[in-house]
Amino acid sequence: MSTFRHLFIAICVFYFCATKVHAELPLTKIVMPTGFKISLYADRVYGARSMALGDNGVVFVGTLNDVVYAVVDVNKDGKADEVIELVKKLNHPNGVAFKDGALYVAEVNRVLKYDNIISNLHNFKPAKPSVVNNSLPKDFWHGWKYIGFSPDNWLYIPVGAPCNVCEKSDARYGSIMRMKPDGTNLEIYAKGVRNSVGLDFHPLTKELWFTDNGRDWLGDNLPPDELNYAPKKDMFFGFPYCFGKDIKDPEFGHKRKCSDCIPTAQDLGAHVASLGMRFYNGKMFPEEYKNQIFIAEHGSWNRSKPTGYRITLVRLDNNKAIKYEVFAAGWLQPGGAWGRPVDLLMMPDGSLLVSDDKANAIYRITYEK
Repeated sequence: MSTFRHLFIAICVFYFCATKVHAELPLTKIVMPTGFKISLYADRVYGARSMALGDNGVVFVGTLNDVVYAVVDVNKDGKADEVIELVKKLNHPNGVAFKDGALYVAEVNRVLKYDNIISNLHNFKPAKPSVVNNSLPKDFWHGWKYIGFSPDNWLYIPVGAPCNVCEKSDARYGSIMRMKPDGTNLEIYAKGVRNSVGLDFHPLTKELWFTDNGRDWLGDNLPPDELNYAPKKDMFFGFPYCFGKDIKDPEFGHKRKCSDCIPTAQDLGAHVASLGMRFYNGKMFPEEYKNQIFIAEHGSWNRSKPTGYRITLVRLDNNKAIKYEVFAAGWLQPGGAWGRPVDLLMMPDGSLLVSDDKANAIYRITYEK
């Protein structure tokens, strides 16, 4: 199974992320609530994955290739004018974050920092980065990283389990870690997390929420992907013993009670591949979307009937999930999927960007009454 999984990942990276093909995108097939519109923000962003907002509206985009992009809307008309290959020859630089004028990039086993990056956008040989931390595991399986800064100045970085389901003596696997911006004080924040590739902090409470991908090979409908809530350090979220609210793993479930694990805040669809998530706190969308969670569901890879390939919405009330619904769908069509949403990013004007590593594009979602 391990060999097959690695082969599959390699094929996905090549086909979905590395193929440099451009075609007219069928955005008219995307269905959203009344008043919302989707448009092409940027194309030819090959393998577009995680996004981070820099100064002056510059959008940094990581990939599973070897490139990090800078996408720039020069005239502020809601469509990018420049797609710049900012840095190259990196080791699957999926994760990007921006703070105090510096771009942070997460490779598989380390985090790099590029100072004064905005002034170097058109310099295709930016200054050599500093290594923030290079003590992360080197495994490729679930090894690409998502990073994000918390309101209290920690850099959070999940470390996936190097397997479908397994126990590891190294506590870093299956966790969400955090470090100071200079790479010091690296520590485990949350445990029992199989593979998180998306996290954000509540605009009001400043507490961590994150998505997590459930294991494979338990059939089409088990287990669910997860949206989890981690308001404090050292909470245990179940992997590899329990999934969802109380689903025992058939191989490891006998070793620990599900009642000992933190249940999900919201069960998501099985195998939807929930990745990027964002709280919406902009002023463009209607008030009912304020402080609610949007999730990019990348789409299933081995389900008999594909699922995901959409953007969903989890509605909260008093910091508890009360509803899980589809917000935008249409990337999956009867003949197959033409796109795969990966990450979300709220822009200063309140619009929402969506990256797509299959269509090599970034979309912009807006709202008008």
